[in-house]
Amino acid sequence: MAQTEIKHQQQQYAHPEVLVDTQWVQDHLNDDSLRIVEVDYDHVANYELGHIPGSVLVQWKSDINDPIARNILSKQPFEALLQRMGVNNDTTLALYGDFNNWFAAFAFWVFKYYGFNDVRLINGGRKKWLLEDRPLTKEVQSNREGNYRLAKEEPDKNIRVYLDYVKNTLGTKSLVDVRSPKEFTGEITAPPEYPTEHAQRGGHIPGATNIPWSQAVNDSDDTFKSVGELKALYGPKGITPDKEIIAYCRIGERSSYTWFVLKYLLGYPDVKNYDGSWTEWGNLIANPIEK
Repeated sequence: MAQTEIKHQQQQYAHPEVLVDTQWVQDHLNDDSLRIVEVDYDHVANYELGHIPGSVLVQWKSDINDPIARNILSKQPFEALLQRMGVNNDTTLALYGDFNNWFAAFAFWVFKYYGFNDVRLINGGRKKWLLEDRPLTKEVQSNREGNYRLAKEEPDKNIRVYLDYVKNTLGTKSLVDVRSPKEFTGEITAPPEYPTEHAQRGGHIPGATNIPWSQAVNDSDDTFKSVGELKALYGPKGITPDKEIIAYCRIGERSSYTWFVLKYLLGYPDVKNYDGSWTEWGNLIANPIEK
């Protein structure tokens, strides 16, 4: 897809400001107000083999998750992470990463949860950057420590839900399960990439609609599909902007991706991510499931 066509497509999204293309990133590599961040599940097979020049590494498991509790990092470690990355309150963040930008989308959701102002996703992520043979480096960026401070005392509780909320509102909210059809039906309990990270039972939350995250993406370069294609994907299956939508997957990263699509590309006003997802729901004794 030509760059002019990509720019035109992005302009059609509800919030085009949260998405940047690879050419924009390359044009701004030397911009002091921009911090490019690679968010990886497996940094050894990705960041360490070559990354966008000037980008800093965020490891999904150790940097944006609590080291003990199953939870995202708390407020003080969040501030410390951004300061270590050289981020100030007026810094623009551009996120990309491995696994189709799954974990970059999760980081985007966490940053928005804590009220970070200007954070964006690089459309197509690492895959598109490599396909276009854009510059890479193995040099690790050294940044002066930033002075970032949380702008808000309380996180944005409108974009996150927990187990009790989902359980107590079954049948009254629109649940979208973004996993693969085989995970949805319970044939498998984890994607092939994670053979040992699964729940005790397979299936899905009762009443959920299965719309895999990947259906919102162009296979050729991992960019997002057009507004028209996205509306045709979600609308006929009842995932519409007049409803409260709750997205979930296995551990919350793929559902963050769909949350981003619905909230920022289509402009749905009330979309939440249930990051406990199936590894929490499918492991609880006597919790209701469907296959």
